[in-house]
Amino acid sequence: MKERKVKFFNRTKGFGFITTTESGEDIFVHESGLIDRISEDDKVKFHTERGKKGLNAINVILIN
Repeated sequence: MKERKVKFFNRTKGFGFITTTESGEDIFVHESGLIDRISEDDKVKFHTERGKKGLNAINVILIN
């Protein structure tokens, strides 16, 4: 699992982004990939999978 910080998350629209990877790519996160409720600046752990437009975060959990 990777650990990063939530860069942006819009609960109304149900998606956001996690801070960039080493390659400079933001990681898309959709509400369907969440285990815990997240907000901007939260620290999270997650797995990634390659989507049509780049990396997607899945199994996202909040780190206290």
